[in-house]
Amino acid sequence: MWYVYIIRSVSFPNQEYSGASADLRQRIADHNAGKSKHTAKFVPWELVWYSAFPDKYRALQFEKYLKSHSGRAFARKRLL
Repeated sequence: MWYVYIIRSVSFPNQEYSGASADLRQRIADHNAGKSKHTAKFVPWELVWYSAFPDKYRALQFEKYLKSHSGRAFARKRLL
């Protein structure tokens, strides 16, 4: 299984990040440990939404959509 997720910064609540991973628990731990340069300055993070996908291709397609302008609007209206 692959997971697409949205995390929100605890310190800066207006900062959100979406990503995809096969190991969701480890990926969230990596974000909170500052191992991602895109999220390191806004630690700590909390998981606010995730969804499981049967394969990597579909997960990465949905992650790409969530990072688009219309995908961010969809997430704010329907997922968060």
